[in-house]
Amino acid sequence: MNPPVLALSNLSAISDRDRAPILRNVSLEVARGQTCGLVGESGAGKSTVAKAILGILPRTIRVTGGEVKFEGADLLKMKTGPLRRLIGERIALIPQDPMTALNPARRIGAQMTDGPRLWRGLDAAAARALALRLLDEVHIREPGRVLRSFPHELSGGMRQRVLIAAAFALEPRLIVADEPTTALDVTVQKQILRLIRNMQSAHGTSVVFVTHDLGVVAQICDHVTLLFAGRVIETGSASQLLDRPAHPYTRALLEACPRYDRPNAGLRPIPESVIADLYAELGQSGVTT
Repeated sequence: MNPPVLALSNLSAISDRDRAPILRNVSLEVARGQTCGLVGESGAGKSTVAKAILGILPRTIRVTGGEVKFEGADLLKMKTGPLRRLIGERIALIPQDPMTALNPARRIGAQMTDGPRLWRGLDAAAARALALRLLDEVHIREPGRVLRSFPHELSGGMRQRVLIAAAFALEPRLIVADEPTTALDVTVQKQILRLIRNMQSAHGTSVVFVTHDLGVVAQICDHVTLLFAGRVIETGSASQLLDRPAHPYTRALLEACPRYDRPNAGLRPIPESVIADLYAELGQSGVTT
């Protein structure tokens, strides 16, 4: 069996402000070409895990233990220079908000060609040709016009397609997608998910897909890790976790989600007893939904 592209082992972190645990022994693996969903409610720790992978944790959060291994190298032990180069070339990010992720004062073409020129040494013409090809791959019409445009001149869906194209520009081994469809309407969301899946298949890239939406998980993820309060609650294949959940919290979370195949089924809020049991396991009390 091939080694995983990404392997987190017992990753733990605390807040330097109040010493509160942020991550509690989080472990997960992502195989080559696999999409691993990192799922949880707001505050579960999923974006913190993503930032730990990318080496962009805020200064107020400190890693206290564990490993983040990318192709066998522990990212937590790498010096700043080599880490920046590795993340620039072999790990990419698709951020949540395409409007704030793109520089409003620079044209799309300039922003898409930065990476290929810096990390691959391409000249301006070759970098532009690559950008045009990538925009074509994400089904953007008139890619030449888009390269000349500023971000505010594009729709939200087009901006997100630009970010997807830019993420694949250097053919990274791993992409971290941090809730990339949250700001989009349902129709555009479906198109974006299909694009990410198609691009991933074409380039053989592994993806960590951060989301709170189990409907998105069902559409794009091969494997799922469910977090609560910085701890892994359940992990397994997407079909296993969605169809045969083992943990009471997972079952309760699924029952709280609308199902298009069960239009007449009512939604059930997560019972306070389930949340209380989880906090009891963590040694906390007095917290309810």
